[in-house]
Amino acid sequence: MMAQDVIDILTSNIDTLWVIDCAILVFIMQAGFMCMETGLSRHKNSINVALKNAADFGVSVVIFWIFGFGLMFGTSYNGFFGTDLFFFKTDKAEYMTYFVFQAMFVATAATIISGAVAERMKFNGYLIMTVLATGIIYPIVGHWAWSSSYLSKYDTVDQLLSVTGSVKTTGWLSDLGFVDFAGSTIVHSVGGWIALAAVLILGPRIGKYSDANKGKFTGSSFPLAVLGTLILWFGWFGFNGGSNGAMDETVPLILINTFLAASFGLLTGLSISFILFKKPEPYYIILGPLAGLVAITAGCNSMTSVVSIFVGIIGAVIAIIVNEILNKFEIDDVVGAVPVHLAAGVWGTLAVGFFSDLDILGTDLTRIEQIKAQFIGVISIGFFSFVGSYVILKTLNYFYPLRVSPLQEELGLNIAEHNATSVEHDLISILDKQSQSGDLTIRGPQDPFTAGGVIGLYYNKLMSKLESSESEKEKWRNRISNEIQLAVKVQENFLPKRNLENYPVYGINLAAREVSGDFFSFYPHNDGVYFIIADVAGKGVHAGMVMAKASTLFEIMSRDKVDPDEMIYHMNNDLFLTKTGGMFVTAILGHYNTITDEISWVNGGHQPALLRDKNGNFEQIESAAPPMGVIQQKNKSLYKINRTKLNGKRFYAFTDGLSESLDSKGNEIGIEGSIRIIEKNFNDDVSKQLSNIAKDVEKSSGKNKLSDDLTLIAIGK
Repeated sequence: MMAQDVIDILTSNIDTLWVIDCAILVFIMQAGFMCMETGLSRHKNSINVALKNAADFGVSVVIFWIFGFGLMFGTSYNGFFGTDLFFFKTDKAEYMTYFVFQAMFVATAATIISGAVAERMKFNGYLIMTVLATGIIYPIVGHWAWSSSYLSKYDTVDQLLSVTGSVKTTGWLSDLGFVDFAGSTIVHSVGGWIALAAVLILGPRIGKYSDANKGKFTGSSFPLAVLGTLILWFGWFGFNGGSNGAMDETVPLILINTFLAASFGLLTGLSISFILFKKPEPYYIILGPLAGLVAITAGCNSMTSVVSIFVGIIGAVIAIIVNEILNKFEIDDVVGAVPVHLAAGVWGTLAVGFFSDLDILGTDLTRIEQIKAQFIGVISIGFFSFVGSYVILKTLNYFYPLRVSPLQEELGLNIAEHNATSVEHDLISILDKQSQSGDLTIRGPQDPFTAGGVIGLYYNKLMSKLESSESEKEKWRNRISNEIQLAVKVQENFLPKRNLENYPVYGINLAAREVSGDFFSFYPHNDGVYFIIADVAGKGVHAGMVMAKASTLFEIMSRDKVDPDEMIYHMNNDLFLTKTGGMFVTAILGHYNTITDEISWVNGGHQPALLRDKNGNFEQIESAAPPMGVIQQKNKSLYKINRTKLNGKRFYAFTDGLSESLDSKGNEIGIEGSIRIIEKNFNDDVSKQLSNIAKDVEKSSGKNKLSDDLTLIAIGK
């Protein structure tokens, strides 16, 4: 054996070994896609996404072996598709190596689609789409540009020539001079076009673009997505380096261009995120390097390092822009397959025409001609891939809906499609059950060896303490409730229960809480009746106690027939000396003489009193004195007595529970609104009038719950 023969054999073996190693690296990319897609998908769909990545690899390789490889690399039919090499079989190592390497590529094209349609596509529907993509669309467009990479290099051509005398080995795009070294368009854009067609047919995930989510769903694990990105980056050296087909002096340039484009793509995503959000946006940091890798794939062997940097930067910018456009039009691409693989792939393919070394390309085209060839390739492949897949998927969707039901989507495809549970899912189910039932005795799954199980462990400890605490709180709540009920009964005893049938005096009191800070009272005697309506500043039990004090003072002084000014003077000073917490009392108190039909009263910082004449006209009499309990008074001169004969008029006094109630627009009605509601419900039966007023206020308060205590008295016929 000659020395040259030895060198040739050694070189061939090294080349074969290099391609095999690169094929292994491309296979590892499958794990990268799985990690990235799983990390960017929600946890309830993580198992489904992972299984799709495993299943599409197996399906695509089998389909490629049966007829995909033949369609792509078989003897060409007018440059459009291959016609032989089906059920691929050979006894030559270099041929086997080539098949294995290309099989990794076809699996990549399928997996690109997986991430875009995640979380809402049926598993079976996805497998059908994988057959469509890897068995028809990808092999055909691959034949247009790459068929010669197999037939023209190996002795199959010689065998065919010996039989037919002629054989076509090149696709029509290859004949035009179209160049896509490692598949920016043929692999990545094709996958992106099919993904775009699929997401348009499927529509966005439920709730993705709701006001609550604003176009964002939180993935299960960003660290896992970043790990997937780094694995893809690692595998890409095999993707681009193996496309050379040999280990020669071209490989180092391919690898460094690949590395630089990705690195500057990452820096671009990082920079844009700082510019837009003033912080590193995780998603942009994933999009950036992947877009740079896709963009440089078409021309990594024919560009300088400086040009590859530029291509990577522009690729990242384009991917980010396209991603925002998709969100604007509510096109839901879970992992950014369309921005990264389609958009950046188109850019990278066109960049070959603009920036590649024409001598390295070897197409014998001028710069303008090369650019034209790249445009034709991008447009024709895009049209065939998108329109073809859209028509087929749309037709399939009509007969066999590709999307899971809304119920299945909400449940999560882990459960709906695979009946696969997890500790995290079980814990979420427990939490949901507990939130609906309020049962604190329910416990979640616990496992010290899983993240979800550890959370369940500490959650159960928390619930045990909470259950114990709630038990103690319930005891206190029962005790407090009993005491409040007692206070309510005590307060009820302060409201007038005397026989007032012979007196034209009426009142009503509704508490906003269990115990009211408002009260009214009537104290009759032979020639008339004393009356009071008061509002303690505050609510609840404390206010009720102050009210009880004021009511007691009123009763005592009414029994002694004290004049209204004298009465409020003494009540003020007593409350000032004995009240606590800075509380004060606004009040209208007075006397109605049933013989003379005269009413006299004093207003201590209270709402104005109202007088309604027979014609429905109202007069407001404002307060001229401060509330009781604010400051100690030395004499009663501050308290001015108002006097008038009713002569058919009706006297009204009320607390701010009426004037501060709300109208239909949610605004306080004020004094004028109070007058309107009094007039609206005017009735000869005064008691019925007050009851109707109270119902109106409750209705306008919403959920029939008062925002403040309501007390109202009326005097007159």
